[in-house]
Amino acid sequence: MVTESGSIDRLDLRLVSALEVDGRASFSRIGAVLGVSDQTVARRYRRLCAEGGLRVVAVRDATRLGQDQWMLRLRCAPDSALAIADALAKRPDTYWIGLASGGTEVLCLTRPRSLGDHDDLLLGKLPRTPSVVEIRAHQLLHRFYGGVNGWVRKLGALTDDQILALAGPPSPAAPGEARIDPQDEPLLAVLERDGRATHPELMRAGGRSESAVKRRLGALLASGAVYIDIEYDSAIFGRSVAAVLWITTAPAALHRVGEALAAHREIAHVSATAGPSNIVATVLTRNTADLYAYLSGPLGRLEGVRHVETTPFLRRVKQLTYPLPSR
Repeated sequence: MVTESGSIDRLDLRLVSALEVDGRASFSRIGAVLGVSDQTVARRYRRLCAEGGLRVVAVRDATRLGQDQWMLRLRCAPDSALAIADALAKRPDTYWIGLASGGTEVLCLTRPRSLGDHDDLLLGKLPRTPSVVEIRAHQLLHRFYGGVNGWVRKLGALTDDQILALAGPPSPAAPGEARIDPQDEPLLAVLERDGRATHPELMRAGGRSESAVKRRLGALLASGAVYIDIEYDSAIFGRSVAAVLWITTAPAALHRVGEALAAHREIAHVSATAGPSNIVATVLTRNTADLYAYLSGPLGRLEGVRHVETTPFLRRVKQLTYPLPSR
């Protein structure tokens, strides 16, 4: 259960880990794997949602869909950053929005679905916003860790057998390219709000039969166009400090450093980028002392790292699909 200090117990951790493996698994299936009743799973799930910010959502995988992704750093005039972050959070082409640098910088990950979306944001709206003092845009080139690979699995709460029981054996790659058709949009609109939406709910949204809904959702997941993910407040895992690392490496060391970072327990996401730095990573630690220990230890020992800029998060505004509710 979620305690007053924000921490969770072992069963909660195993439940969140199970949802990271299969966010649409039934409570009875999760309970069977964890050795508890489905009523216990349902009760714990509801409490984690209410008190720990847990949500299960469908996410479009821009990498598999061949869409560009950009990490934006917006330096803002005092007292304007939150309003800008809130406005960006309402856009469907943004996710992972947070305030940093004492509240004067907005960090925003975008996934424009067309060149027009990209130009509208980067060449249109943001440059015309008087309170945006500076824009730095980093295009993501290669994902080393993140996306379908969630951070919670690094905590090792489930055994390999439990993971296999939830995920099933690896399935062969789906034929054809990953794509999302216009008729999929009503289905995804529901799943982006609730990745555990029932088949009847999806039927009502898309006007399809239950068999058609199951078939199309299965195809979207199998192709990698869409995956089911979880979002949560990392503080419930005792990781109350989150920061973005802007890392510059020697070109020949770029891939090696990225792969090494992906294996670090503290790293939730890491990608190669184009821009002022060539790697961006998100690090989660218990406190600032642990952040320093990570920067000066595992990160500092990596050969090929030339420069690191650390930007601690002050506040999360949006994670995956919709702005975070006020808590």
